[in-house]
Amino acid sequence: MPNIHFGTSGWRGILTDDVTPPRVAAVADAVGAWLAPGGAGLRVVVAHDTRCCGEHFALLAARVLRGRGVLPLVVRGAVPTPVAAHGVRSLGAAAGLVFTASHNPPAYHGLKVLVEGGGPLSASVSRRLEALTDVSLRAGRPAEVEGENTRVELATSYREALASRLNGKALARSGLRVTYDAMHGAGAGFFDALMRDAGVAVRVLRGDPDPRFGGEAPDPADGRLEGLRRAVARGRGLRLGIATDGDADRFAVVDADGRRIASSDAVALLVDHLACSGRIRTGVALSVAAGSLAARVATAHGLSVCRRPVGFKHLSAELVSGAADAAGDESDGFAWSGFGCDKDGILAASLLAELVSQTGEPLRARLRELEARHGRFRCGRTAVAADPQARAALARLASSPPTRVSGGRVGDVEVGNGIRLGLEDGFLMLRASGTEPLIRVYAEAPDWARLQSRLAEGLRLLGSAPCHTRPASRRVDGARRDG
Repeated sequence: MPNIHFGTSGWRGILTDDVTPPRVAAVADAVGAWLAPGGAGLRVVVAHDTRCCGEHFALLAARVLRGRGVLPLVVRGAVPTPVAAHGVRSLGAAAGLVFTASHNPPAYHGLKVLVEGGGPLSASVSRRLEALTDVSLRAGRPAEVEGENTRVELATSYREALASRLNGKALARSGLRVTYDAMHGAGAGFFDALMRDAGVAVRVLRGDPDPRFGGEAPDPADGRLEGLRRAVARGRGLRLGIATDGDADRFAVVDADGRRIASSDAVALLVDHLACSGRIRTGVALSVAAGSLAARVATAHGLSVCRRPVGFKHLSAELVSGAADAAGDESDGFAWSGFGCDKDGILAASLLAELVSQTGEPLRARLRELEARHGRFRCGRTAVAADPQARAALARLASSPPTRVSGGRVGDVEVGNGIRLGLEDGFLMLRASGTEPLIRVYAEAPDWARLQSRLAEGLRLLGSAPCHTRPASRRVDGARRDG
């Protein structure tokens, strides 16, 4: 079996193949060893989402943690990862384990490890846990100590804490109607309950928990939102569509016309909304694959902008350090340090509902205002299987980047988090996914036609078609700050 690896968002693999009880026990044992020597008596939140075997793995991890002298706090029922993260913080726990594979297909399972405060693992702690897991696997099945679990309920405290940070009066008097697609995931009963408590009418799609997620990945990608789009477009009055992924740390938003608001545009709307209401005052952290509109909006509000590698843990580090108080990426992730330091799809959805309630207009009306001031940008992504040919092509591109793509001259070249080719009117980026066997292609362009052309060019480059090349100009492993 291959060694257990923590990617951009925890450990993931195929259930019964990569993710098995002995390997789950080894990771839990590694977490207990990592917390030692202060581990004895420390508390660790243990949670799971709606995937198959989630409760079984949580109880197994609890027994192993007790064997290390750690007190497991086992969460009642399936919960979203953001709820577990809030629980780690509010309960003062030393860490958290959430058994989830987020937006991955049903055949996958995995584990997210949260540090004290509810944030994601840093790269250094990830490598430490990998080494400790390897030691545990070589030593054989770790000790398991039976005992009565300390059960905790986190839903109420999470909803109350988030509600206290929203404009409840605006939501209650708006007449807003929200259609919510839970995608059979853990968000059902959380976002919809929060909105109903605020006086908002909510219709739920795919709200029943299903370990198979209806036979497809619980990923709020365009092709999986047809039902939500139709439902919103057919509605009346002030309305909004929201979807969250399997563990509700990602979100998608559909406007009143039934069209999805692009992820980068949604981040721009959130940044503007929080800045206008005085809830962010320092800066915004964005991934290098996120679009330019959010950065320009932040700068216009006098906020600093920091670009970090793909993987929300890099953005969370900026929130923890205080360098930024909001963060967003190209993959439906958003966080606000006023509530937490890791991505939270329920938070983002609630803030967008608040924005619509306050303006009394569809989101696209506000988006058009931002584009009129700061320019129009179109962002998108696609992917190919990470087969040997594609991986070899990516390696060649990193060593000899092209000088032109889609008819435009390449300016800045950044290598280290894949390869990012800066263009006068956008960018093209290619990188290996840290959670799935894919190579992703990201792009930004001034319009949809050029965006599609740029994405197609990225796929062509991975097919090893000949192109003009030049040496990489610089390497980027840390932050890049705009302005």
